[in-house]
Amino acid sequence: MGSVRLDLHVHSHHSPDSSLTIEAIVTSLGERGLNGFALTDHNSVAGHRELAEWQAKLPEAILLPGIEVSTADGHLLAYGVHEAAPPHRPAAETVAWVRQHGGVAVLPHPFRLSHGVGRAISETADVAAIETVNGHSSPRANRRAAEVARRRRLGSTGGSDVHELSDLGRAYTEFPEGTGSPAAALLALESRSTHGSGGTLPWSGRARTEWRTIVLRLRRGLRPI
Repeated sequence: MGSVRLDLHVHSHHSPDSSLTIEAIVTSLGERGLNGFALTDHNSVAGHRELAEWQAKLPEAILLPGIEVSTADGHLLAYGVHEAAPPHRPAAETVAWVRQHGGVAVLPHPFRLSHGVGRAISETADVAAIETVNGHSSPRANRRAAEVARRRRLGSTGGSDVHELSDLGRAYTEFPEGTGSPAAALLALESRSTHGSGGTLPWSGRARTEWRTIVLRLRRGLRPI
């Protein structure tokens, strides 16, 4: 048996930039070579009840509740929390909130121009891991994230940043063999024993995704996520 693979950055229709159903995500895990995934909708835990229902139906899968929080400094992933963190607060304050609520905080795509927290916060944030392989970030941005995680001796994670089903599993996180539940996955994240793997979209795919992001933002009246 090899490592356990989870895609730790997945958005459903509870995010304003995705139309994916949770059912479509769950039922595609096997064909994508995944043992599970984390639901990380933008500033919302509205999908957590349905996720728990699927977990009860599929106890062999690891369906991890999470959220992607819009902080004042950039985005933050929180795993194992069951309510939405207050948005638009400083990143350090949001990380503390996640810990106080029993969750694990991870910095996603820190070197992305839009929604990344940047180098200064990446070097100091009290997080368990940094997302070193994001399926929508450039290879250079992912390498910079990996360098910081390695230097700080943090865990690393991978996530496809899924908004379309074709992206599921492009990037993923390897967990230790034997990880068999959401609780065990959280423990592995907290103990910094995970590793980001997979890849990112080619340049053409990233350009298409950026254009789609611009169109959706225009439809929202230029409101950021």
